[in-house]
Amino acid sequence: MREKIVMSWSGGKDSAMALYEIMKSGKYEVVSLLTTITEGYNRITMHGVRLELLESQGRMIGYPIDKVYMPQRVSGKEHERRMKNVLAGYLAKGIKTVAFGDIFLEDVRRYRENNLAKIDMNGLFPLWNRDTYMLGKNFIDLGFKAVITAVDSKFLDESFVCREYDERFLRDLPDNVDPCGENGEFHSFVYDGPIFKRRVQFEKGDVVFRENRFYFCDLVPHNTEKL
Repeated sequence: MREKIVMSWSGGKDSAMALYEIMKSGKYEVVSLLTTITEGYNRITMHGVRLELLESQGRMIGYPIDKVYMPQRVSGKEHERRMKNVLAGYLAKGIKTVAFGDIFLEDVRRYRENNLAKIDMNGLFPLWNRDTYMLGKNFIDLGFKAVITAVDSKFLDESFVCREYDERFLRDLPDNVDPCGENGEFHSFVYDGPIFKRRVQFEKGDVVFRENRFYFCDLVPHNTEKL
């Protein structure tokens, strides 16, 4: 019998690649994709993607989305409290593992594992210690499609937002930027690939600059979705 798990889901390429590896292994049954949404904006936290596109993404992949709403200026303590409440619901159903798309940040992994341990749950990290350039290349070679939805202007200029995550994008990245954006240099939205039944339909909208630091590409959903 396969172990039932929850997938921590940002809608971006690392989440998608981790889910692909989990599905390929055949060892797990994913019960839902767990995503944090920023209250007031109704968008995926940090990635800036509209809730409608997240829900479309879940339908095209074939998993339910479980949403955790977070205040716009959330404290670490409040974030942990809300996550704990949601995870306790999974634990009550006998689900003890949460999967993440993290790759090499030891402090992030330790933070996740420590919080999960407090409620007797475990973390699963399918991409851990993979070479990030090769991981990005593999993502592209497998046929995944992703668009860059946010960039941190401390690392990249506005010209990188709204671009496709492809080999040209990888070639254009400065040497100080991780190929998978593992340090938060950029974020993405995956709209097609081997785990999808259909492509998520959208148009690229305006680019906005927020908090005097981040460029966001607004993705506008199409209303013609069919399965």
